[in-house]
Amino acid sequence: MPETPKTAFLFPGQGAQVVGMGADAYEASAAARAVFEEADAALGNDLSSIIMHGPADLLLRTENAQPAIFCVSIALLRAMEERLGPEAMAQASFMAGHSLGEYSALVAVGALDFATGLRLVQKRGELMQVAADMTPSSLVALLGIELEAALAVCEETGAQVSNVNNPGQVVIGGPLGPLERAKELALERGARRAMSLDVNGAFHTEVMRPAQSGMDTVLQEVDFQSPSVPVVGNTTALPITTAGEIRDELAKQLCTCVWWQRSMEYMTSQGVTRFIEIGPGNVLSGIAKRVSKDTQAVSVGDLDAIMNLRVS
Repeated sequence: MPETPKTAFLFPGQGAQVVGMGADAYEASAAARAVFEEADAALGNDLSSIIMHGPADLLLRTENAQPAIFCVSIALLRAMEERLGPEAMAQASFMAGHSLGEYSALVAVGALDFATGLRLVQKRGELMQVAADMTPSSLVALLGIELEAALAVCEETGAQVSNVNNPGQVVIGGPLGPLERAKELALERGARRAMSLDVNGAFHTEVMRPAQSGMDTVLQEVDFQSPSVPVVGNTTALPITTAGEIRDELAKQLCTCVWWQRSMEYMTSQGVTRFIEIGPGNVLSGIAKRVSKDTQAVSVGDLDAIMNLRVS
């Protein structure tokens, strides 16, 4: 008999935020609304109002954007569970989250409770903003260059590979001076394009070391549980199955490359043929289709998308 197709849940990271995200779930789903209300209570502020009404520049701030995306992602997951019920709810063989989204995945598999995850994410955003303010830095997406060539450019300039998301694209980051030299050198060596990204920090590079040091202290106080479903880690592109492995992953996540393409390739090698992106935006489902054309990928960003899901 043919092997049963497998499903993986994906959770987006920073950059997916938009004012009004999750609004229909808040209005129509008691389970989703409970998540928003718990978020406001846990943080002692009106995060729900920032998510629903903005203003956009306030939502865009890292310390707000990260808990907002995290909150909406979990609210949509709970709305899925409520609306579809156990019989129609897809069962994930793996979960993965891009950068910030890794915390959403950990809550989804029971390794963290929501309130603890939310406080960690808020602290993470605050620390990352401070680190970015300490060292003016950014990210550049290199198109049409092989990873080995990008790594060589970084070695020569002091930049660092930050994200490898899909074939033909490598994101590099670092302080502005080294990053500009790396950008110029990459173009000289055949990169088709080098696009500066609209971010205020070199995330997943050594620029974030002060933030990682701060997170390490916070993480020591957290009692992680073993995940109910393996989470494919950003830093290794391999499954995380124990509480100890979770702590190790989060202890190096902020300064280490996000190996997203490898994570997707690992899951497809294990028989995953359907990816469901849960949260605002559709970037990860788009990447899934580019990494493997034989997969089905859908994004669940509102109630309509939830109701259009079908059991495979």
